[in-house]
Amino acid sequence: MKRLQKVAVITGGNSGIGLSVCERLLTLHNNLELCLLCRNKHRAEVAKNALLVSHTQSSITIVIMDTSDVKSVFKAAQDLKQRYEGIDYLYLNAGIMPVTGVNWTNVVKGVLSSNCAHVLSTGEGCLYHTDETTKDGLKNIFASNLFGHYTLIKELEDRLGGDKDTQIIWTSSRAAMKSSFDITDIQHKNGENPYSSSKYVIDTVSVSLNNKLNKKRIYSHTTCPGLVMSNLTNGVLPYWIWCIIYPLLIMLRLFCPSLTCSSYIGSEAMVWLSTQNPQLLKPEDKYNSDVDIFGKTHVSIVKLDIDTKTEETVCSKLDELYKEFKTKYC
Repeated sequence: MKRLQKVAVITGGNSGIGLSVCERLLTLHNNLELCLLCRNKHRAEVAKNALLVSHTQSSITIVIMDTSDVKSVFKAAQDLKQRYEGIDYLYLNAGIMPVTGVNWTNVVKGVLSSNCAHVLSTGEGCLYHTDETTKDGLKNIFASNLFGHYTLIKELEDRLGGDKDTQIIWTSSRAAMKSSFDITDIQHKNGENPYSSSKYVIDTVSVSLNNKLNKKRIYSHTTCPGLVMSNLTNGVLPYWIWCIIYPLLIMLRLFCPSLTCSSYIGSEAMVWLSTQNPQLLKPEDKYNSDVDIFGKTHVSIVKLDIDTKTEETVCSKLDELYKEFKTKYC
């Protein structure tokens, strides 16, 4: 029987981009059932209550899950399969970007160069990152941004697609650069830019999922919200500094439309995708939230630089890890 009520599941939906996506989805889609996958129950409850203020009749549930904790992902997936016969939108938004400092020399050089727009959009060479190891023995950024989500997809596959299209929508980044990625080190244990690497792997996985799952009516897309003032950016610079430079960021939109600043504007591409026919979208495209100096938003499309060999190798390595943890925890 074809399911009537649409279901949207989102990780990291309790604040920032995720919360804006939830708010806009509930406004845009009537009769939508929303599930917040969050690691902190209290914050999830606060977000749920905030959403119910403006959407009093909405159905919103909470499932506790931490993408850096593989066991909790398996548990959450079982919970979701008990709740839902099918999922229409799976938003993979949770993630971390631990930063220890700013390379001001590279910032100044980049801003004053002809490559200014690229530097502002990607932050390439401007940040010093740190990474830890989870209790599962995985690098934390890899686990939080990618592998926890990959495990969730594998576990939910029989609830995706079928008699209706399912869209898997990732929060990637313009910072996803091939130069930061090493095929022999997909967890980025030895590199200096684990965040960029994790986002590049996300782009790679998304293309691979399309090649494998489109025939099951499962479609995967990656998005970039741009530079959004959030908990991630507050780890780069204090909030008060962002407030001071905010007018400058608005002016810089003249040649750098990725300076979205607000989570509402940053969520544009993610929400826009929910209104599209996924069968008509190209599997190798990334969808970026952009804004002009007057605040008008639009979605730009960039073709991903992913080759078949990389795609197959990455997913083979991820499948091996998934099977290892499946055996351990299930």
